[in-house]
Amino acid sequence: MSAQPGKSSNASPLPRVVRRAIDAMRQNVAHEWCLTDLAAISGVCGRTVQRQFQLCLGKTPGVALRDIRLACARRELLRGLRDMKIMDVALRCGFRHFGRFSIAYRRRYGETPSQTVKRQTVFTATLAPMPLFTLADRDRPAVTLCPIEAAPEHGEMARSIADELATALMRAGIAVAGRPGGARYRLAGVMGGTGGNARLTFRLIDAETSRHLWAHRIDGAPSDDFAADEHLAARIAAALQPPLRLAEIDRARRRPDGALSSQDLALRAMPDVLSLDAEGNARAIDVLEGVLDRDAEHPLAIALAAWAHVQRVVYHFSTDLPGERARSTYLSRKARAFASDATVLAILGNAFTLLHDLETAELVIRKALAVDGSSAWAWSRSGFIDLYKGHPESAVERFKIALDLAPHDPLAFNSMFGIGLAHLNAGRYREAADWQERALLAQPSASWVHRTLCPAYLLAGVGTEAERSLTALREHYPHLTVGEVRQGLPPMPQAFRDLLVDTLHTAGLPA
Repeated sequence: MSAQPGKSSNASPLPRVVRRAIDAMRQNVAHEWCLTDLAAISGVCGRTVQRQFQLCLGKTPGVALRDIRLACARRELLRGLRDMKIMDVALRCGFRHFGRFSIAYRRRYGETPSQTVKRQTVFTATLAPMPLFTLADRDRPAVTLCPIEAAPEHGEMARSIADELATALMRAGIAVAGRPGGARYRLAGVMGGTGGNARLTFRLIDAETSRHLWAHRIDGAPSDDFAADEHLAARIAAALQPPLRLAEIDRARRRPDGALSSQDLALRAMPDVLSLDAEGNARAIDVLEGVLDRDAEHPLAIALAAWAHVQRVVYHFSTDLPGERARSTYLSRKARAFASDATVLAILGNAFTLLHDLETAELVIRKALAVDGSSAWAWSRSGFIDLYKGHPESAVERFKIALDLAPHDPLAFNSMFGIGLAHLNAGRYREAADWQERALLAQPSASWVHRTLCPAYLLAGVGTEAERSLTALREHYPHLTVGEVRQGLPPMPQAFRDLLVDTLHTAGLPA
């Protein structure tokens, strides 16, 4: 699991009774814990254990144990190790009945265990052929990768993981410094524990202030499989990218206006581009066009501006659709000539997709994944490309890889929206609505989601929710018509486009 400083500090600590019981269950998930066992460990009677669990967690000890076991199983399945057998994973995590495990897993995670494994196979296959691109970009964030602290028996494994992690970070466009003091950030790792209680923990630290910026923990017993290092390192690098990007944005914001570089300004604009809302889009374009006036070949600024301009077409932020498309097309083609960083390539893939150039978008995203197979942004965009080419099942797999890699990324909501759109295309209307509601919950300002949420509800036969969604759409876009929606939709299959606009018209959106 991962945690970011500032998020966990507000949570109330668990009382000792619950904490001791939870720790015991986590340390031995396969044990058949009974109330008497937990009471003995907690030092109170069984009734007190039950009452404390209900008060603090809102669930019984038995339900808490099931949730811990499911989380344990998911971690193992997401590791995508060679020759993994799902039944063995279920048994190790305390599930004696495979059918019940599969049902509980699907209810919890919205997919079967085999679907999770299949998706990880796709992810692992992408890592294997990756060439290593070394970038000479002075604007890359730099990290000092400290040796992973480990007991002597885990020393070789720790060194192997560190070597692969250095490679994964460089593929992600992060410079790895070879000496302490040579970078803005330090990444410190510790491998501790034994048996089922073993864990690998990483912390990102600001080298100047010693402030802890992020932490990430991987639970599981060290073994030869656990050290299937490329896969593990790619996941750590993927989890690191959002908080490191956030730290770089924060650093750029804190710099005096008179000392800002083109990279600083592009980083300042990035959150507004990622917001996918009208106000943020306007602010971002204002900053990015200013950057291009002074540095016409800055890769990140060009790619962000290309994406921001075509956003104005797709999300109804502008009435000058031909002008916005033309500006985005010019910038996208210009950026493609020299883009090599995975982040810039992923952003550029977004722009080409929304410009209806799926062929170029696919080439750009393939290059992004060749540079960095752990790029959540590139995986998400590959999902949209598959969806728009008429392959919703493959699209869902790719969106979920993006969410698995970076669940707290600012663009995670867009992957949720993509999953909803894929379900809608596949005729699973209620699932489509559920995923799009999740996207709106994560990013309430993305009111354009109602263009497809309203049809999902209407097609699912939930008229009251469809009416609510249409009302929300018209509140944000009071003059929106079916024709304008058709103009703004991305390059999805024609039959799908027709279904969406016809359903919106049936719901009450004017022609």
